[in-house]
Amino acid sequence: MPRLFRLFFPAFALLALACLSSVAPAFADPVDDALARFSADKFDETDKAIEGLVAAQAPTGAEIFEALGAGRLLFDPESKTILMKDAAGALKLARTGEAAPAELGAKPLKPVRLNNRVRRSVEAARGAFALQAPEPEKRVASARAVFKSRDASALPAIEAALAKEKDPSAKEALTQARAAIILVKPDAPEADRVAAADIVADVGDQDALAALNSLPANSPQAVQDAAKSGVAAIQRWLGVANAVQDLTYGISLGSVLLLAAIGLAITFGVMGVINMAHGEMVMIGAYATFLTQGFIRDNVPAMNGVSLLISIPVAFLVAGAVGVLIERTVIRFLYGRPLETLLATWGVSLILQQAVRTAFGPTNREVSTPDWLQGSISLLGVSLTWNRVAIVLFALSVFFALLLLLKRTSLGLQVRAVTQNRRMAGSMGIRTPWVDAMTFGLGSGVAGIAGVALSQIDNVSPNLGQSYIIDSFLVVVFGGVGNLWGTLVGALSIGVANKLLEPFAGAVLGKIILLIAIILFIQKKPRGLFALKGRFVDA
Repeated sequence: MPRLFRLFFPAFALLALACLSSVAPAFADPVDDALARFSADKFDETDKAIEGLVAAQAPTGAEIFEALGAGRLLFDPESKTILMKDAAGALKLARTGEAAPAELGAKPLKPVRLNNRVRRSVEAARGAFALQAPEPEKRVASARAVFKSRDASALPAIEAALAKEKDPSAKEALTQARAAIILVKPDAPEADRVAAADIVADVGDQDALAALNSLPANSPQAVQDAAKSGVAAIQRWLGVANAVQDLTYGISLGSVLLLAAIGLAITFGVMGVINMAHGEMVMIGAYATFLTQGFIRDNVPAMNGVSLLISIPVAFLVAGAVGVLIERTVIRFLYGRPLETLLATWGVSLILQQAVRTAFGPTNREVSTPDWLQGSISLLGVSLTWNRVAIVLFALSVFFALLLLLKRTSLGLQVRAVTQNRRMAGSMGIRTPWVDAMTFGLGSGVAGIAGVALSQIDNVSPNLGQSYIIDSFLVVVFGGVGNLWGTLVGALSIGVANKLLEPFAGAVLGKIILLIAIILFIQKKPRGLFALKGRFVDA
């Protein structure tokens, strides 16, 4: 018997192996097993399918998750075959990425359903797959996506990517993503979770705060204490960052007000004219920018990148010419009659608005932002868009250019002379009507330049100027009529105060409080912060 066993045992063993191979499960492969779960049409099974594809690092995983997120992952109820439809509508086999047989395309297919939990899992899975991208920026973005989702199924992919990562920024992002997962992982060692809490707290943003606040209630006390300490540190830092953010937004708003008010300060200071049509000069500058960009786009497309720069002198000349025309045809007959001037310029503003509405329509017009002004910069946790930064620098450059013009040119000398004593300037041979026209044109041209800047951050519409005219008058009166330095200080003060009041009082109540404060200030100092001196002014 033993001899017969020894003779036939190898044959029996081979036969058993063959039988086992023939009856092995059809879905022994982890990718196939994960794909099969999609056909169950249950959210829990779909979640497990996503985890399985991430763990197995399926070759077509990125395409599958993209199709799933877009509602283009399908399955055949009969054969349980999983298919994905690309953006062009072509059907592919999810397992291989190859074109699906025609007979499958002819069958009624069902989409894999999603809910919010599954969508979060899809986003985390897409991030995990993008960890292998050749560009460091994409790997950083993927790590940040995993950091936000804290999906435990992405941990193997994160650790594998971290082991071979050489780029410092990507490595830091991967370390933070790993810490966010370890922090909420119940079976992770306590010491690792405490260290993870410190790493997450060092990130210091809202996502880190959400990660620390999502700590399970049954976590060890040491982990909870580390998380609470991190939450307190982040909240302190976010308080400082929010204050800095409000300050920078206030400076940005102040620079916009400076551009809108600086021309009004010159006009009001020299001529004593309450120009209610000043906002429409801003609007004309914005529409000049729109037309200039359209002309360059249609005729000289190679210069699209500098079309905004070309719009600056165009807007200045167009708005300045309209301003001179208004002064010569309307305002010159109303000097010394402020109420009539106010009513006349208000009527001119309505005429200009309706003219633009008739020519261009009431809807907003799009003014494109050049590539070199797109994007943002992050400084000390505060994000600033490049177009806002450019407007601040542009407003300061316009301010100093006007200051140089008024201090170092003959026109500036004559403007200052007329501002301080009109009669004496006229007796010295200065042509005060010519100075009035040039000053009004200069103020209107600067308002047109303001329209170029505002076209990058506001809607270009017939009502554009009305949003800034009241604030512009507040800036001029608060800073001191006709004083450029007063206009600068007034614009920045009002802009910063406005933004600092908004978080506590709201936008509307904040403006009311600011207006009351300026009225009370003017009661004490009627000539503003920096009052001009001179016999004409003192009279």
